Amino acid sequence: MESLLEPILSADAPKPIGPYSQAVRSRDFLFCSGQIGMDPATGELVKGSIEDETKQVMRNLWEVLAAGGATFAHVAKTTIYLTNMADFAAVNKVYEVALGTARPARSTVQVAALPKSARVEIECVASLT
Repeated sequence: MESLLEPILSADAPKPIGPYSQAVRSRDFLFCSGQIGMDPATGELVKGSIEDETKQVMRNLWEVLAAGGATFAHVAKTTIYLTNMADFAAVNKVYEVALGTARPARSTVQVAALPKSARVEIECVASLT
């Protein structure tokens, strides 16, 4: 039986740090794995403020979406994971600017920890129709 799932890989986003795809296309949907503020060139978390980290997260998501044939305008749902809910306002400002006029559904949750000691991770689902 032929697989209905197509793994997506962007050379312009960080390589997965585990056994998963950056994104998977399933029919008319693109399911993007969570991105952290990892620099694709170095594989290291960007240094600086929560805003700097979030900007890198959004750049990484943009590259994965592009590799799957989508943009932020196609995003239907995002989930933001924060290690400190006090960072919500700062992350929200960067997120809003990056999305432009797009306003997907969203959940934001606080978690105990994220890979590589990241402070923010964002995943999304995009509609390709």
